[in-house]
Amino acid sequence: MPDMRQTFLSTIDKALDVDPRLAVVLADISAAQLDDARVRHPSRVINVGCREQLLLGIAGGLALTGMRPVVHTFPPFLVERPYEQVKLDLGHQGVGAVLVSSGASYDMAAEGRTHQSPADVALIDTFPGWTVHVPGHPEEASRLLLESLPGDDRVYLRLSAQANARPHLGVGFQTFRQGGRGVVLAVGPMLDRVLAATEALDVTVLYASTVRPFDARGLRAAVDATGNAAVVLVEPYLAGTSAHCVADALRDRPHRLLGLGVRRESEVRLYGEMSDHDIAHGLDESGIAMAVKEFVGE
Repeated sequence: MPDMRQTFLSTIDKALDVDPRLAVVLADISAAQLDDARVRHPSRVINVGCREQLLLGIAGGLALTGMRPVVHTFPPFLVERPYEQVKLDLGHQGVGAVLVSSGASYDMAAEGRTHQSPADVALIDTFPGWTVHVPGHPEEASRLLLESLPGDDRVYLRLSAQANARPHLGVGFQTFRQGGRGVVLAVGPMLDRVLAATEALDVTVLYASTVRPFDARGLRAAVDATGNAAVVLVEPYLAGTSAHCVADALRDRPHRLLGLGVRRESEVRLYGEMSDHDIAHGLDESGIAMAVKEFVGE
């Protein structure tokens, strides 16, 4: 099965033939895979080279003319380096785009820190009005992309090389298991390992492929059904990124919160593989099981 990045490229290639508003803006990354689309639509597949600030500036200009820009590269070059352009050229000007990253927090572990971006969702979260999708399967990525193309809103679609075994195409927070000792919210590619890690634990497991807007009603319903306001966030990016959303959703009731994700205390400076980084951050099955078990008191 094609991975999320390959699925995105094939989906947007076909969408360019259907919607004349679409324009894809690239910074060398994936340009070769869209060569055929560029031949068919030379004015709507634009490669600016390694100029990430310009990448977002062009997207803002296209949006001002009524086009629907889809902007694609690795997350450090899509969110971190051109942060100011995301803020000004899109948000301040009141125009939209679909930003599609590939590489997640440390998919390209061998490339080192320059290609790692665990803080991307937290940075996007500083801007108002963004929709943030974190699909857990290529089919989810395709569906969320196609849903994001119409309109003029601002969307961040975070693709990863890690994926769950099956797609889950529901909306809102989907319930996969019910228990009485707490609620575990698994985001995107974290679902399968969370289900395995909590198999012997008496907890409710929710799944989210869209984290902004945050499904506060779904979380409150799960907490009410569980009868225990102990919440564990398992996010594939910076630990605690959605903690403020949980706090707001449960602001009228006492609750406890544990945020699992890419650790904040210190940078992992070794290379290794994705699985090595999972272990280092406690995001492997064993690490999640140990943390949840201790937190819910089992």
